[in-house]
Amino acid sequence: QVQLVESGGGLVQLGGSLRVSCVVSGSFLNIYDMGWYRQAPGKQRELVAMISDGGGETYADSVKGRFSISRDNAKNTAHLQLDSLKPEDTAVYYCNAYVSTDDGVFITWGQGTQVTVSS
Repeated sequence: QVQLVESGGGLVQLGGSLRVSCVVSGSFLNIYDMGWYRQAPGKQRELVAMISDGGGETYADSVKGRFSISRDNAKNTAHLQLDSLKPEDTAVYYCNAYVSTDDGVFITWGQGTQVTVSS
């Protein structure tokens, strides 16, 4: 069974920074794309950033230049550095990963970590 656990959320003031991380554990063969999504109250979950197993990065327009995604393949970990935070960045941030097992390729989600930006 594959598990994904996020950490690093919290409360930060306008303009501040946070770093959220997720780690994949369990029995799997490979991790492909890893992504960060967020969901604010009353809104749909949206893609924030994604990184391929080769290191290619994709960002939502709303976070370009402020957020940076990275991964450590040796540690099965992905990070999202959040800088110049705004109140509209307040949301639950979820990590996901495409993971291959003996049974195929699956999308695995974490439980989410709350990021709150105060003005």
